[in-house]
Parts: sequence; C-alpha cells; structure tokens
Amino acid sequence: PSFIVPADNAREASVVDGVKVYGVRHLSEVVSLIAQPAQFTPARYEPAAARPEDEVELPDFRDVRGQQTAKRALEVAAAGGHNVLMIGPPGSGKTMLAKRLASILPPLTFQEALETTQVHSVAGVLPRGAGLLSVRPFRAPHHTVSEAGLIGGGMGVPHPGEASLAHNGVLFLDELPEFPRSVLELLRQPLEDRAVTIARSTMTLTFPANFMLVSGMNPCPCGFLGDSTRECRCTGAMVQRYLNR
Repeated sequence: PSFIVPADNAREASVVDGVKVYGVRHLSEVVSLIAQPAQFTPARYEPAAARPEDEVELPDFRDVRGQQTAKRALEVAAAGGHNVLMIGPPGSGKTMLAKRLASILPPLTFQEALETTQVHSVAGVLPRGAGLLSVRPFRAPHHTVSEAGLIGGGMGVPHPGEASLAHNGVLFLDELPEFPRSVLELLRQPLEDRAVTIARSTMTLTFPANFMLVSGMNPCPCGFLGDSTRECRCTGAMVQRYLNR
C-alpha cells in the first residue's frame, strides 16, 4: 500500500514497515504523483538521520559537581524507575539535578521511541520533519497548570497533557506545594495505571503516561529552614502547614 502525506510528516510516517510513503507540498504534486508515480521517490526511514535538527540534547548528568548524596539517590531512582521528591532551599540544585536525570536513563528502545513520537505527534508538538524522537522527554509544567494541561483533555477532541508528553521520560513538578491539590490528585491514575483515560459523552480516549515523577520543594515557606547561611523566619506551625500540603 501507498500513502500520500504532507511533506513535513513523511519522515514520521515512513517509520511504518511495509508501506510506501510519499510526501507532497502542493495539491499539484498529488496530481503528478497519481499520473506519474515513477517520477517520485518514497520517503525512507533512516535511523542514523532520523533525529530532527531542533530536538535538543538534554543537559548531561556528569556536569554536576558535588552533591554526591543527591546524585547517588537519583542514580538509584533511575536504575529502579522510582519517583523522587527533593527538598532543599532555593539554589541548592534541585532543578539542575532534575533536568539532568533523563540523561542517565537508558536510551529509548524502538518501541518506546515510537510511542513517544505518537503522543507528541497527536499533541502537535513533534519537531517539524521529525522521524522518531531519540531523546527521552523532560516536561516541567508551571504550578499554575490546569487540570487539562497536566492530565489531558480540553474542548472538542481531548489532547494529551503534560503527564502523557512525559511518557517514557521525566515529569518534573517544581515547587510541589504550590500546585493545587485538585491537580495533584489527578496524578493518582497515571502513577498507578501508567496511562490516562479521558471520558467524554461521545468518546473515551486513553493516552500512555509511563513517566518518572520528580518533584522539588522548599523545606518551609521562606525556603531557608536548615540553611547554614540564611535565617529561617517561619514559625513551627507555618512549616507544618507547608509540609502538610
């Protein structure tokens, strides 16, 4: 079988075995292709050249100096696929470490790359001209993210949220206590089922959401509890309320 797709999607579609994929830029090319198919060359998936030009390399874990205890904890978490909560004052390196965690995870397998590419393609965030994504995703939504933005949904046909865009990668929630409780409660399903099911009156869609959850937070509202250089001015009750979130 043969398929005609927009030129920007040809490399992505050519990943499928057993089909010929032709990328076109104008309707006139479609007419020419139907009339003289021998004049056109189908797109070919070449793993060595599949990486899109604008797919950014993740920061490297080996760039971190010091922080031996934190680095060891993240190495153990990466080896076992465990979720992580990092607690420390501002500037202690929580975000720096989280951004580099994906770089020590195993390379994407072909099936993982295919699944990740599918999610990003459906969401409309796949880099232009991409074949298969080759870097594990790292998603870091702001604490003002909506329920639909984190889990998926929206008006009309539901779209994948940050939890699904982080599939086979890392979902980083910085300033964890600042996220609304209702939003955090929605993470129960993906953390347990590794998928998100969105039900509508006319359809039910399931998006994959198998990610490592990495969170960061301050030890208290001002952030300086236990800091050796800055004084914490929070009361015990304030600290307890903050941690209870």
